[in-house]
Amino acid sequence: MSRKGNCYDNCIMETFFGRLKTEIYYDHESEYKSFEVFSVAVKEYIYDYNNKRIQAKTKWMPPVIYRQAST
Repeated sequence: MSRKGNCYDNCIMETFFGRLKTEIYYDHESEYKSFEVFSVAVKEYIYDYNNKRIQAKTKWMPPVIYRQAST
């Protein structure tokens, strides 16, 4: 169990949310006219991150494909 407020205990999620904020929020705030528009953008980002984005740590496969291949 991780300790509250300790980024070293949950570094994977801290990294993910840092990337999310850098790639779709910072310098793009004016593109989101409402919370609903921003919510859709976050959902699309998460889908693309899990299903389309290749990563070195998953042997250059999207996380969903890597997970399916390892089971």
